[in-house]
Amino acid sequence: MASAPSAAPAIAVHQLVKRYGDARAVDGISFSVERGDFFGFLGPNGAGKTTTINAIVGLARIDGGRIEIFGHDVSTAWRQARRLIGLAPQEYNFDRYLRVREILMYQAGYYGLRPRDVAARIDALLERFALGVKADAFVSQLSGGMKRRLTLARALVHDPQIVILDEPTAGVDVELRLELWETLRALRREGKTIILTTHYLEEAEALCERVGIIENGRMVALEETAHLLRSHARDELTITLAHPVQEPPPVLAHFGARVDPQDGARLRFERLGPLELSEVLALLGRAGIDVEAVNTERATLQDVFLELTGRGAR
Repeated sequence: MASAPSAAPAIAVHQLVKRYGDARAVDGISFSVERGDFFGFLGPNGAGKTTTINAIVGLARIDGGRIEIFGHDVSTAWRQARRLIGLAPQEYNFDRYLRVREILMYQAGYYGLRPRDVAARIDALLERFALGVKADAFVSQLSGGMKRRLTLARALVHDPQIVILDEPTAGVDVELRLELWETLRALRREGKTIILTTHYLEEAEALCERVGIIENGRMVALEETAHLLRSHARDELTITLAHPVQEPPPVLAHFGARVDPQDGARLRFERLGPLELSEVLALLGRAGIDVEAVNTERATLQDVFLELTGRGAR
């Protein structure tokens, strides 16, 4: 199948600009994705995610900057670049008059692969995605989950080095979502570079080692997921009192306690370490204030996303 230079990043985006009329859908963003990365490309609707993906795969002509796929410029060496990418779009765009096996055969043909050379791989993909019994069925005879699996199988038919998935679990049930997660993890173990766009932020947090967050055409975050959570989000500790209060007890004045507006028995704290927690509990005990429970709520990627895009304040 397609080969790729070993030294260059899987994807390198340099000062990418894409305009629609006077509006800049993408406004000079730069980022790279290394070989074997599992990268989450996140952003609200209209932020520029799909435009960027379309530019990477050659579906949108760029107005400025440069994109390279394993060192191949997508504008001047587009044939080599596109062979290295498999795209699984969010929307189903199958030919309704083709059967499942034919869809995969036709897709392979787009990359110059002859039926006899790819037949065994298609059989393996049909088996891998539990579509073997539907190999001769028309798309209209498939369930939504089967169509989603076929979308991914089609993206893999030419054995690309990079797999780009646009909302791969949109509209599927929980069981299939978890099944697809395991499939994506397996692809990464096989050495594939995976780019994931999703509105399910728990999905990105569970799967992606690095994330980039785009808002209004500009990159507002680009780092390892774990580091992003540590540097931007805050774990919150809650102490539940036996009786509600109107204001935080005066003995806690130096600890940033605040009363939950929906439940006066709950005191909330940010960044309270173990030693500080011990001191807070001791102070409450000496003040004769009974504590019923102590809970820590871990910050999530959704918290970071809302903070960086300003969506939490809207």
